[in-house]
This record gives sequence, C-alpha cells and structure tokens, in this order.
Amino acid sequence: MNGIDTVLTLLSGTAWTIVYADAIRIGFKQRTFAIPVAALMLNIAWEWIYAVLDLSGTPSVQGYVNLVWAFADIAILFTFFRFGFTEFSALLGRRAFAVGSIGLLAASVAVQLLFLGEFGRRNGEVYSAFLQNLLMSGLFIAMLVARRGRRGQSLTIAVAKWLGTLAPTIQFGLLSGWAFVLGIGLLCSALDLTYIGLLLREGRRDGRAPARPMPSARAEA
Repeated sequence: MNGIDTVLTLLSGTAWTIVYADAIRIGFKQRTFAIPVAALMLNIAWEWIYAVLDLSGTPSVQGYVNLVWAFADIAILFTFFRFGFTEFSALLGRRAFAVGSIGLLAASVAVQLLFLGEFGRRNGEVYSAFLQNLLMSGLFIAMLVARRGRRGQSLTIAVAKWLGTLAPTIQFGLLSGWAFVLGIGLLCSALDLTYIGLLLREGRRDGRAPARPMPSARAEA
C-alpha cells in the first residue's frame, strides 16, 4: 500500500468511525437507532467477516480499521434491539421483531459469504461494500422521510458518511481505474449530498417553527 492509499484508507476509517461514534451517542441519547437497519446488518456482517479474514493472515491498515468498526457495530446493534421495537410496533409484536431482526442479520451474513464465494476475496469485498453503501445512502433519505424529521440523525453522520465513502471511491475508482467502484461511488455521493441538503433544509425549518411532538410508536411504522 503506497502513501496515497494509506492516507485515503485512514481518511475513510476516521470518517466512518465518526459516523459510528455519533450513531452510538444519538442512539442512547434519543433512545432510537441511528443507522438504517438493513444497512446496519449488512455492515456488521461485512466488517466482522473481513476483519477476521484480514487479521488472520498478514494484517493491513484496513483490517484494523474493520475491527474498530466491527466493535462499534455491536454498540449500534444494541441500540437497535434496545430501542428499535417502537419503530415497528404497529406492524410487529416483540417476538416477531426479535425473530425478524435475527433473520435479517443471518441473511446479511449469507449475502456477504455469497459475494465472497462468487467474486473472490478482493472483488467480493469491494463490490459488496460499495453496493451496501449505495443502499445505505438511499435508506438514510428514507429514514428522514419516514420519521418526518431529524430524530435519530445528525449532520455529523451525514457528512462523515459522505467523506467515508468518497475516500475509497477516489482510491479504487479514480486512482485504480475501477469503473464499477467509480460509478457506484458517484451515485453514493449524489445521494449523500442530497441527504445533507435535506437535513440542512429540515434544520432551517425546525429553527423557524415550534418544536414538533415526537410521533407515537403506533404512528412510526
């Protein structure tokens, strides 16, 4: 790994660590979860699988970064299981919520292993990472719409998520000429910047209007 690759890897690692740290803070403070659940499950599967694979061989900077993210994911996953039921209570009972959540995590592990088996270590790692980043970018916008405001979200998460994905887009897509990564990375940036703009607009609206009451659990499905 050359100097530029190391800098971009550390930039991405730092930015995503900020995302996770703020998601944990918001999760406990606002008693909710701050990462969309499908993206969270895919992330925790990806980060644990590739942290173990990397650190069991010749460790790299990315492997240690993945391990930091993997432990942060545990705290975010706790906020989801601790507080997430209120988001789905109009549709699911507690048992269905628990079983469905565990099933989603198992499916996410299976998806990551299928990518690994089909495309190999390097391609599987990169393809799955960028595709789930694209999914996450869209799901953050959907979360803003579904919650009708910024509850469980922050501009810090939005900006750090954008930078954390932009760095490997430059590293693999631009500098290494990986067309797939460049295309998916640019789509991520477009959605991330849209989300940042929507959060800023929502913040200005909140500043002009009286505080809105938190929706009841039954209205938040």
